[in-house]
Amino acid sequence: MAENFPFPTYFVLTIITITRLISTVGKTELTGPSLVPSNISHRLRDDPEAIKIASSDYGNLVRESPLAVFQPSSIYDIISLIKSSYTSSVPFHIAARGQGHSTRGQAMVPNGVVVDMSALRRQSLGFGIGSVFHDPSVGYYADVGGEQLWIDVLQATLRHGLAPPSWTDYLYLTVGGTLSNAGISGQTFRYGPQISNVHEMDVITGKGDFLTCSPEKNSELFHGVLGGLGQFGIIARARIALRPAPKRVKWVRVIYNDFSAFTKDQERLISISGEKKRDNDDDDNALDYLEGMLLMHQGPINNWRSSFFPSSDHPKIISLLVQHSILYCLEFAKYYDDHSEHSVDKELQEMVRGLSYVPGFYYEKNVSFMEFLNRVRSGELKLQSQGLWDVPHPWLNMFVPKSRIHDFDSGVFKDIILKRNITKGPVLVYPMNRSKWNDKMSASIPDEEVFYTVGFLHSSGFDDWKAFDVQNRDILRFCEEAGIKVKQYLPHYATQQEWTNHFGTKWMSFQERKYQFDPRMILSPGQRIFNNID
Repeated sequence: MAENFPFPTYFVLTIITITRLISTVGKTELTGPSLVPSNISHRLRDDPEAIKIASSDYGNLVRESPLAVFQPSSIYDIISLIKSSYTSSVPFHIAARGQGHSTRGQAMVPNGVVVDMSALRRQSLGFGIGSVFHDPSVGYYADVGGEQLWIDVLQATLRHGLAPPSWTDYLYLTVGGTLSNAGISGQTFRYGPQISNVHEMDVITGKGDFLTCSPEKNSELFHGVLGGLGQFGIIARARIALRPAPKRVKWVRVIYNDFSAFTKDQERLISISGEKKRDNDDDDNALDYLEGMLLMHQGPINNWRSSFFPSSDHPKIISLLVQHSILYCLEFAKYYDDHSEHSVDKELQEMVRGLSYVPGFYYEKNVSFMEFLNRVRSGELKLQSQGLWDVPHPWLNMFVPKSRIHDFDSGVFKDIILKRNITKGPVLVYPMNRSKWNDKMSASIPDEEVFYTVGFLHSSGFDDWKAFDVQNRDILRFCEEAGIKVKQYLPHYATQQEWTNHFGTKWMSFQERKYQFDPRMILSPGQRIFNNID
């Protein structure tokens, strides 16, 4: 529902009106946001510290300086800022920045304004994390501000014995940020991506309209924003689905030396439906989480995502690795509580009995639900203490159709990756079920019912990241030449034609939604979908 907010008709020049001397044409050009409402002009910062933070991201590969960083005191400030651009004779670009976890400058705005969403969180001035509610038609839910971190959502909902069903591996990301992409992890095969677990949102469009949307109300905006890469609006509030939270997790890893056995077991495990074993029973026979990863000579047996394998077993794992060059690690988990504690071990034993992993390479942990979901945090803190977190991250994430995953293994894992011998960081590979995604949403995935996510989560030095970049391009080139129709996740493309190919049959509706909700192409130019900012 649109709401009308008072908007001042009097504008003043802000302190960041900038006149630049363009030497190549020998004349002066006025650039950037020159006019904003007087009641929010003091929220703009152009000091070196603010500009520096907003000029880079987690990738540390791209630097683009905005003219200013906007630190709102409320959602209404963001509405005023966007309206000032939309109604200006020369609109300026705007992008919301949550945690800056993009890797290719997607949240950057050269010569525009970056909205620092964390300002709302720091001052507790956004929607925050509302109380838990129950609706007979949808179950439990919580209303959560787009600026909130998922770790805080988890902690707040656990106090009610509830939690969202779908997560990302790393919890220190904003709700608005992950919903603008999709939000995937090992729970996706069963519970869908995070965008499949949203009932309703409040969104500030590129016109400055404040709209409530859902599958039934303003549905084009609702479906467009979810996975929409920030192109249609800024998420102010999301109504997140909740489920009863388990207390503990049985967490297992097994090792394979054969890719066919590895993928066959993964696909079998994600096909288990999770049917109830008895009436009025919350127990079921399905896993709650499944991921896979590569083990290679280039990296340690344990990595920053989690320390799992006991040090006493490192020699025998390394010995197996020397024999086969690449090993494949299957990781899965089953949640349980007091009620299901008596049956969880038997259920796991039944699942494991049919797996074709290398005998003797079975590892299990019993951890709390919080410890499991927040498993990446300890590795992050360790890298931060060593000065190894804020380094270049030339990542490549993609979805690969099931029908071509073995060709991908042969051409990429066993050829490009092994020959280059430069990989540093986890390489993930695990399947998902397309049926758990809503095709009306903007997120683009392969057409096949089962597809794999493959993530090359590289870390590099500041002097050698381009070698990883070249490798990433070669991987994409191999897929194109081999006819493997991959879809990038957290995508980065250089031309609109590439974006057209990425969205495929969704491209026309994606364009139409852009013209409907952001007709002046104000929002998120760093994605380079509609804005040529080179």
